[in-house]
Amino acid sequence: MKAKTILWVDDEIDLLRSHVIFLTERGYNMLTVTNGVDAIETVKTKEIDLVFLDENMPGMGGLEVLAKIKELSPNIPCVMITKNEEESVMIDAIGSKITDYLTKPVNPSQVLLVCKKILEGKRISNDYVAKDYLQDFNQISFLLQDRLNYEDWIEIYLKLVNWEIELDRHPDANLKQTLFEQKKECNREFSKFIEKNYKHWINQEKIDTRPILTVDIVNKYCFPYLKNEESHLFFIVIDCLRYDQWLVMEQHLTDLFKVSKDFYYGILPSATSYARNSLFAGLYPSEIERFYPDLWQGNDEDEKSMNKYEKDLLNLQLERKKIKLRNELKYVKIIDPEYGRNFEQNLHSLKNNHFSAIVVNFLDMIAHGRSDSEILKEIAPDESAYRSLTNSWFSHSYLLNVFKTLSKMKNIKVVVTTDHGSIRSLRGAKVLGDKETSTNLRFKYGRNLKSDEKNAIFIKDPLEYKLPRRGVTVNYIIAKEDYYFVYPTEYHKYLSHYKDTFQHGGVSMEELIIPVVTLEPK
Repeated sequence: MKAKTILWVDDEIDLLRSHVIFLTERGYNMLTVTNGVDAIETVKTKEIDLVFLDENMPGMGGLEVLAKIKELSPNIPCVMITKNEEESVMIDAIGSKITDYLTKPVNPSQVLLVCKKILEGKRISNDYVAKDYLQDFNQISFLLQDRLNYEDWIEIYLKLVNWEIELDRHPDANLKQTLFEQKKECNREFSKFIEKNYKHWINQEKIDTRPILTVDIVNKYCFPYLKNEESHLFFIVIDCLRYDQWLVMEQHLTDLFKVSKDFYYGILPSATSYARNSLFAGLYPSEIERFYPDLWQGNDEDEKSMNKYEKDLLNLQLERKKIKLRNELKYVKIIDPEYGRNFEQNLHSLKNNHFSAIVVNFLDMIAHGRSDSEILKEIAPDESAYRSLTNSWFSHSYLLNVFKTLSKMKNIKVVVTTDHGSIRSLRGAKVLGDKETSTNLRFKYGRNLKSDEKNAIFIKDPLEYKLPRRGVTVNYIIAKEDYYFVYPTEYHKYLSHYKDTFQHGGVSMEELIIPVVTLEPK
């Protein structure tokens, strides 16, 4: 590997000769000059990897030299060295985009540490990341051989997501494919776990014998706070939000809020038309259909027709739990950016409201839009880029401004969650059904449905899964892992069209292990 070149600029460079020799012995190519003019000329004519720059020199001072160097080559890291310990000097240097700051007299180990951090930090960090990941890789692989419970699966999923975020920062570690394969293996075992346990969970009422489920969220995380008559609760449901996406959003909020996180398991199918109604109603889909038939109607392939009564379902849950609000429930559904900006402008009108529920549909639109847009596929070709796209949207969105406004309000709490996540669907599974079969890619209902059992959960009696019966002979199938259903007619055309799209409705950690986040202004 080519030796890194360090330029040291100091009018008393002779007094630093021992440091220069020390760094030369450590393999660095050292260049020295005694004034700013020569420093600028050297940067113009040589390839410099790092500059050590004295702050106080005759003639052109260190900050002036720094500004000139940054004009010539903005990406050269510069370390300011000074005798002056005044805070104002440090602030000026930081404002001038220095990389680090040392106070004279410096010792050799200080200087070497800075060199290592700046010039070799990425390589060293990659080495340690690789070492730490392989340790976790072995631990997860070992866990998969054991009998895992729902808490174990949450822990595994959080480890995998944290590593995805970490490897986004260390692409040169070359571990993404290894992580991808391990996550795929985990989803295979997770699907077996859900198939074995889900039906048992939904037939238990007590939370202490099963995981927290969609139907529990409002009662567990919202209603206790509403018992405080002075409170102002904002319940924000971001449709199709995965935990990894939340983490890239959360980094913009940690200076504004105290953040606490919990996790719950979504219901099946992990689709908006089922999960969001259950979230607001506190009931399973078959229970909503039985108790409130007028509020369970429409075509579940058309979200607008199936999710028209969310406010009504939430009000009914408030009534059942005997929660009395001091003013009317405010419910807002944001389905486009313009509406979102208008909501942002009028947010202060809700500051005295007892309970405000806000649904944000944008991430679901990105997921569906990517399926049909070559441009979005190009922008977000993989999971890492999908997170980056989420971050780009959120950091410039009305929603971030909404959070900023909320952080300045008094006596408020914000609960953020979603109804389901999504998975990058990479494998097609042939499915047979009659012409009345639903068209969803990750789950279907209809008569005489057939697909390979390794790809799907078959539900013969919908009521066992607390799903609407829809007819005596109608059954459901729900895709496992990263499969998506394709009919034999024009099979290869649709296999290609929907491959590598983000879908929901099936069984995967990404769709079913869901964050619920509580934010309190700092």
